Amino acid sequence: MDTLIRNGRILTAADDFEGSIAIRDGRIEGVFRKGDGPAEASEVIDASGLAVIPGAVDMHSHHREGSKPGFEYKDTIYTSTMQCAAGGVTTSVAMPNVNPPPNSVDLLNQQFAIYERDAIVDWNFNPAPTIKEEIAGLAQQGIAAFKIFMVVDTGRDYPHMPGIGVHDHGRILDIMQECARVNVPLMVHPHDQALMDVIEREYWARGERDALAYAKAYAAHDGVIWETAIATLLRLQKAAGCHLHILHTQTAGSVQLIREAKARGQKVTCEINPWALFLGCDWSAIQRLGSYALSYWVPEKNVPDLWQGLKDGTIDIVATDHAPHLAEEKEIGWKDGWKAHTGTPSTQFYVSLLLDAANEGKISLNRVVEACSTRPASLFGISGKGRLEAGSDADIVLADLDLEYEIRDEDVLSLIGWSPYAGRKVKGKPVRTILRGRTVFQDGKVVGEKGYGKQARASYPG
Repeated sequence: MDTLIRNGRILTAADDFEGSIAIRDGRIEGVFRKGDGPAEASEVIDASGLAVIPGAVDMHSHHREGSKPGFEYKDTIYTSTMQCAAGGVTTSVAMPNVNPPPNSVDLLNQQFAIYERDAIVDWNFNPAPTIKEEIAGLAQQGIAAFKIFMVVDTGRDYPHMPGIGVHDHGRILDIMQECARVNVPLMVHPHDQALMDVIEREYWARGERDALAYAKAYAAHDGVIWETAIATLLRLQKAAGCHLHILHTQTAGSVQLIREAKARGQKVTCEINPWALFLGCDWSAIQRLGSYALSYWVPEKNVPDLWQGLKDGTIDIVATDHAPHLAEEKEIGWKDGWKAHTGTPSTQFYVSLLLDAANEGKISLNRVVEACSTRPASLFGISGKGRLEAGSDADIVLADLDLEYEIRDEDVLSLIGWSPYAGRKVKGKPVRTILRGRTVFQDGKVVGEKGYGKQARASYPG
């Protein structure tokens, strides 16, 4: 064996036992219960007192750096994947709002080249299927999914720039039918622009434009812009037959709509993001942090249904929606929330937040592993990831479930240098991250090398 991890508490989506893991040539050779398996290897890692879990597979991250200059001042692919390594993420899948948005094979390959040069962890990319003639070619590039935004942004060309937003329902149906034909999932950011136009005008007419008004507008009428969009998407999916993956699940009504669609046998999955469970669901945090806490406001009455949906599997996975912005791009929100860039960073700390929630009894550790690692890999055709079993990539995280620490701005590895979770104390932390048998984070330091990360190719039948 190249490496033997022994004396650890091995946690999978379905099991919890003390044992060891043997690694050879970057893959897991075997998983053994205490007393079984090999005794020696070239490298022996004593995991006594630590949980051993599969590396997280984050299906939704905004890495910012594109093939042309634009937004890399927020984060580069190198700094984004540094945060992944430190946070226990071994596979990170990026979204298309970079410059230029990859919506052709040529642009996607240019994007891939940056990852091949700079990524520390494994990666994939969800291009925009907004050029119909390019969809078939893009589907052959090993992508995990396509991604569109149902957004026509108001007064900004970022983060929802031209080339990735599709609000016309006929065009969405056309895209869905093409995705069904090539058998690649379609991720959609749900949003009802016509309703939002009315809601925004009402706030602006009253002179309400700050971050708190922005938060209330997007949550208006019990989340009507989210639920009407999701209802439309579910009906279009039924017509097209594609695999629809709904992003940003954040209302009780949305959970119920998705639960009912699944019960009808529709090919629908969804995700929740850390901000919906740990940040935007606390109005006092919105008042204190303003745009720094937005993503979106999730009124507290939705929270029990969100946790229940995550626990029972209606909400399939947790994905970060990692979205770094400079402080000055958030600070303007105190005066005009519509001018502040939307989204919050979370890659470096979201596994810790979920381990902390498990320590508090909000969710089981097995479900954390399933939602962060096993289920996303299986849903999106990324074989060899997200599992602790023979033949899988040796993507392994050692986590100290008893380690309590405070999230601090000075520990943030992102170029932005701040976290909306700063000051929060959590219990549970990744202390070592192993990618394909090689340690990329240990003793509080990222030790992975640029270019070690490779594409975690997805494969779909047909």
